[in-house]
Amino acid sequence: MPTPGAENVVLVGFMGTGKSSVGRILARRLRLRLIDVDDLIERTEGRRISEIFAADGEPHFRRLEKEAIRRASAEKGAVITTGGGAVVDPENLGALRATGRIISLQATPETVYQRVRSSKHRPLLANKPDLLEEVRRLMAARAPYYQQADAQVRTDGRTPLQVAREIEGLLRGGRR
Repeated sequence: MPTPGAENVVLVGFMGTGKSSVGRILARRLRLRLIDVDDLIERTEGRRISEIFAADGEPHFRRLEKEAIRRASAEKGAVITTGGGAVVDPENLGALRATGRIISLQATPETVYQRVRSSKHRPLLANKPDLLEEVRRLMAARAPYYQQADAQVRTDGRTPLQVAREIEGLLRGGRR
């Protein structure tokens, strides 16, 4: 992978894999701007993602997400973090790949479950009777898209700093 700063670094992966936490640390360490696509949508719309889902549905949210990804991808020298389902849309993946190196953060369904089980702001998991089974189902459906990333990094049992350091190593051409 090329030297950081030459292009964007894009973090994708399922919810609860650490994209936001790792992205903040990675941007600071690489001295790059952080663009969190979900934050961009919330600022533009003036409401939380969960409110957008509840009021307007997932298709509307995905349209907003596509526009936010288009805007974020037009930037240079940024760490971009996406929502978990962003890469399911081939246009999103293409836009992100055009200006960035895509790193997929991965964790087991059990790790994700532990991280998201008490969250009130995960609309795709709201009101599901078997949360772990829903995590497994969604992860399996999205796995082929996450595998299209330039690299995969495991986050199970690791701190965001440890994950950020591994990504830095990958960006510099080696592993740490």
